[in-house]
Amino acid sequence: MGKRDGKRDGEAQAGGPGEGRGEGDGGGRGAGRGITRRRALWIGGGGAVAAGAVALAAGGEPARWWWRLPGNEKPREAGAVDFRGAQWVAASPANYRRADRPADYEIDRVVIHVVQGSYATALDVFRDPDHEAAAHYVIRKDGHVAQLIRELDVAFHAGNRGYNERSVGIEHEGYVDRPESFTDAMYASSARLTAGVCRRYGFPADREHLVGHSEVPGTDHTDPGRHWDWDRYLELVRAELRKPVRKPPREHPAGRA
Repeated sequence: MGKRDGKRDGEAQAGGPGEGRGEGDGGGRGAGRGITRRRALWIGGGGAVAAGAVALAAGGEPARWWWRLPGNEKPREAGAVDFRGAQWVAASPANYRRADRPADYEIDRVVIHVVQGSYATALDVFRDPDHEAAAHYVIRKDGHVAQLIRELDVAFHAGNRGYNERSVGIEHEGYVDRPESFTDAMYASSARLTAGVCRRYGFPADREHLVGHSEVPGTDHTDPGRHWDWDRYLELVRAELRKPVRKPPREHPAGRA
């Protein structure tokens, strides 16, 4: 997990219990500190269109603003999950930013985290608006998966704004210095989840695109640590990718925590 990065529009790093938040100039609770670019786009329909025109005139990328105009956000279904069998446990809205990925930000990374605590602790802090950080998923030692943030949205987990915008963050119950944290069931479940992300967004399962939190530029974290078996993990993810693709009906959570 991680700490805030102090971005004006609410970016923050995923932060674990016991890992203090860093200094910032805005952060996830900076709504009262001025009008952000996103808020400005919503002040009046004509103003939003004008803002988009200005962005184009200035050489801005349409993919970065079109979805923010009224009526352009993708339909959302309450409680729907992106990973078959996941349990929906909603993170606080203070811990992520609504987006329309991959229409506005390309997804080409998975970031592997370790909670430095229990599954229950991770869910508690990610539902806490004062924490100002969360990952998309949390995986328990027995392989159970909770989804807290839709993959459409930008989770504050990596400690680097660009990585947050381009990645899916997966937390794993346990501790970096305890090899017994990483069970067979956890590896298998995480590999299925990551393989699904790779398929959905069309990037390979290699060490350029599957990275640890410690490898994110600018981070001061050590997870997943030396006991995380990257060779084993890559082999498991690739084995999942070799399996025939099934297209099940849209999944809904088995329950809520």
